Amino acid sequence: MADSVAEEDLGKKIRKRRRAMDMTLQQVAERVGLSIGFLSQVERGTSTPSLASLCNIAEALGTNVDAFIKAPRQSGSVSRPGERESFSLGDVRRTYELLGAGFSGAKLHPTLVRRPPGHVSEIMHNEGEDFVYVLEGCMLLEVGGERHILNKGDSMHFQSHLPHRSATLGSETTLELWVRTQPLFS
Repeated sequence: MADSVAEEDLGKKIRKRRRAMDMTLQQVAERVGLSIGFLSQVERGTSTPSLASLCNIAEALGTNVDAFIKAPRQSGSVSRPGERESFSLGDVRRTYELLGAGFSGAKLHPTLVRRPPGHVSEIMHNEGEDFVYVLEGCMLLEVGGERHILNKGDSMHFQSHLPHRSATLGSETTLELWVRTQPLFS
């Protein structure tokens, strides 16, 4: 079952944390590489950041993603379909399923991502590496200014510090396996 985080609630939590840290939108925007306008939209609840951008926002605000969304419960090293918790940010059709509880010091963080037709992410960057494998559908992945169309069965591995964004192509939902070296939750 997916736990949904409403855009308005997420935005309010981010604004409250930013103000508690006595930071301006411009200061946060500079730290995370997002526009002031986009961050303002996030705080007002009219836009939702990608999970990667939310991680960067949390880091810029001296906290972690857990401060804004409830981390899915995970236990053990085996992850089974139907037993994993998923969550969404804003659009309930865009879901994230963490595929492993990991362990202290884990270097790989796999996530199953479902995105509806027409979804376009903001430009983002973060530490480490990202690997994506398309299980269903078709997506555009732009990394460092180069555009790549990935179809079912295609994959890409890239350095996450490069500016990147993705978009769902076609009329079907994409199902993507993302493996990151930057943890999503503490």
